[in-house]
Amino acid sequence: MGTGTRTGSETAAATEANADVDANPDADAAASGVLRRAVAWSVGLAIALIAVVLAGATVGPVGIEYGVVAKVVLDALPWFSVRVPETAATIVLGIRLPRIALAAVVGCALGGAGTVMQGFFRNPMADPSIIGVSTGAAVGAVASIVFPLAIPFGLGLQGAAFAGALIAAFGVYLIATEGGRTPVATLLLAGVAIQTFLGAVISYMLVQSGESLRQVTYWLMGHLHNAGWDEVTTTLPVVVLAFVVLLAYSRDLNVLLLGESDAHSLGIEVERTKRVLLAVSSVLTAAAVAVSGVIGFVGLIVPHVMRLLVGPDHRILLPTSTLAGGGFLVAADTLARSGPAELPVGIVTAAVGAPFFLYLLRRQEVHAL
Repeated sequence: MGTGTRTGSETAAATEANADVDANPDADAAASGVLRRAVAWSVGLAIALIAVVLAGATVGPVGIEYGVVAKVVLDALPWFSVRVPETAATIVLGIRLPRIALAAVVGCALGGAGTVMQGFFRNPMADPSIIGVSTGAAVGAVASIVFPLAIPFGLGLQGAAFAGALIAAFGVYLIATEGGRTPVATLLLAGVAIQTFLGAVISYMLVQSGESLRQVTYWLMGHLHNAGWDEVTTTLPVVVLAFVVLLAYSRDLNVLLLGESDAHSLGIEVERTKRVLLAVSSVLTAAAVAVSGVIGFVGLIVPHVMRLLVGPDHRILLPTSTLAGGGFLVAADTLARSGPAELPVGIVTAAVGAPFFLYLLRRQEVHAL
């Protein structure tokens, strides 16, 4: 892949970030303009996300009108009291909304992590799984299914997946780091190698899975059908905290697009920044994959679409891609469960993502490899 290759849009983002670093009379005005754009886009996308969530709650074996869903949600809020049918409230709050909320949280996590990974590697083909996080989670989950393990603290399959993801990411980081430096190209290649190795491990466990094969396959294709409020309340704080940290580093991520030498000369502690971005993105991805299985292409597609709409500045791109990721996965999951037989949501995202990936291969500079 074209690691280190800078596109014109990335150069523009880096130049804007450089302008902000320099003390000049226009810096405050430029920063204020970026903030206004980020808030405007974020508010618009948040409203769109709420609309998609409400629309998704109307879809199911029992049809519930959009207005009834809105009333049920309002009635669930502490400062509202609205009369709603008890059956509709049970279906919406107890069955549909937990799944939809988890889809939104997972989509936000993957959209945000994908944005950071594409900026970190300066590569439009990067996504949250590029350093083996998703494959590591798959190894942990599949191992817990095929060889039932006694996971400490009752963490079960999700704990095994989360641990596997972090171990894989940390292993890739250790392999790629030498003398306190972590070259991005080495990190990328180490990630590819680890993914390949872990893929072989998964294949072996599939051969040994026996009657567990269906459960393993379903997990690997991505799923949200067992989602409950426990998964939402466990994952949401991790995603919010990780997003806040990444947003704080969004300007540094812009400057890194100039190249590590230039970023260092502009006062960025390059290696420390890279470690933070890598660690937090890995945790963000691990938290999402642990509760949803491997859902591909969200972290690849959404940042590209938003980059076309809002531009390459990560101070705007990161929050908008995060919200758009949530909306995209909610819509994909609604489509996955709207047919006569429910599909794993990973099939829907892949069906959309694979053609888009091929489009990128034709449009981006990676065709020069």
